[in-house]
Amino acid sequence: MVSCQKVLQELSNYIDNDVDLDLRERIENHLKTCHRCSVVLDTTRKTVRIYSDEGVLEVPGGYSQRLREFFLRSAKE
Repeated sequence: MVSCQKVLQELSNYIDNDVDLDLRERIENHLKTCHRCSVVLDTTRKTVRIYSDEGVLEVPGGYSQRLREFFLRSAKE
C-alpha cells in the first residue's frame, strides 16, 4: 500500500505515466479506496486539460473592471 502523501508526491509523474509499474499499481489500488486522493487526481487532470487547451476563453463584458474593483476594495480592508 502507498500513503496519501506518496500519491500526492507522485501525482504529476503518475498522470504523465512516468512511474514504474509497481508504483503505478500501488497508486491505483490506493485511489480505489481513497476518495480524497481520487478527487485530487480528477481535479488535477481537469486543470491540466483546461490549461493545455489552445482555445481562448472569452471573458464576459465588464468582468475585468469588476475584478479590478474587487481587488482594490480588498486591499483597503
